[in-house]
Amino acid sequence: MRTYDLGHSWLATVRAAVMLAAVVVFGTMPALASPRFTSPEDALRQGISAYNGGYHEIAIPALKYAAEADLFLGSYFLAKLYSDSNSAYTNHGEAYLLYQKIASEHADVDPDIDARAPFVAKALTSLAKYMRVGLSEINLRADPEQAAEYLHHAATFFNDEDAQFELSKMQLKGDGVSTDVAGGRHWLAVLAQEGHAGAQAFLADLYWRGKFMPKDQVRALTLISVAVKNARPGDRVWIEDIYQSIYCGASQGVREQATGMVADWDNRYGRKPTLPGRSALGAFEVGANRTCADGRRVPMSAGEISLSPRSSFQIAGPNDDASRSTTGRRAGEQPTRFLRGDVGRAGARR
Repeated sequence: MRTYDLGHSWLATVRAAVMLAAVVVFGTMPALASPRFTSPEDALRQGISAYNGGYHEIAIPALKYAAEADLFLGSYFLAKLYSDSNSAYTNHGEAYLLYQKIASEHADVDPDIDARAPFVAKALTSLAKYMRVGLSEINLRADPEQAAEYLHHAATFFNDEDAQFELSKMQLKGDGVSTDVAGGRHWLAVLAQEGHAGAQAFLADLYWRGKFMPKDQVRALTLISVAVKNARPGDRVWIEDIYQSIYCGASQGVREQATGMVADWDNRYGRKPTLPGRSALGAFEVGANRTCADGRRVPMSAGEISLSPRSSFQIAGPNDDASRSTTGRRAGEQPTRFLRGDVGRAGARR
């Protein structure tokens, strides 16, 4: 079985540095009319290194070369690049076709032993997003039911959290699946407790608006504060939008109560925040400064959000103990009452 080395070669790193120097000195990126690679594996290493560095113009020919040589990760990262709406080389039609090829050829790889499994799961989840809304550039009609099938396979067979998150939202709305509000809320709670920032933010918004669950401003602010700290770079904007809305709408009393609950949550279920994605700007990347309508600045850093607790909040039962898995939840354990409210379903999506 072929193994896939995701590490950056020193040669690729040096080449990327040379290209960056050329940009600084000459002001333009030199064209790579005829890139040369010693092997498809060399092209793959260079392509992934360039992609991670944000040099998409360099990454595309390298990843294409690797994909044409039937290297799995060449196709995957090329699809990922094309599906990035913020890239200068966005091509959703090509991304869809590449994801579809990955799904059709590798949907049954063994998730326990095959290194490609997590990438196949992400391909299925991305494919589902296209199927859910359609894609006009290739005349793809929306098919929520097919999207739900892709997500169900990624969520259950590959145990992919992003697929579980998307499927849970579809359950709430009955979009492509039978409406199951209790099930959707339950799995959002499980994911939130396991550290999924998207589920934490989505639940926070539901609590704030009182939609699908009882309105609870303290829980809403607690969850969104945790989500901001856990958010991946690609999710930060929409999660911070929700955080700003809830923080600015909360009273001082709600903010003080949430502060203690955030500290309690971190102690019980804290997952280390995802490290910021590396780009050509690296350490120079900064978040937006946000303010409320009254001019009050919205605290955005982890240090500002995690203030010393003014109160404690018991979010687990009296039999809770410290022997927890790395996900922050014992095997078979239900979401805590902090999240559940009146949601009560046993088991775990596995």
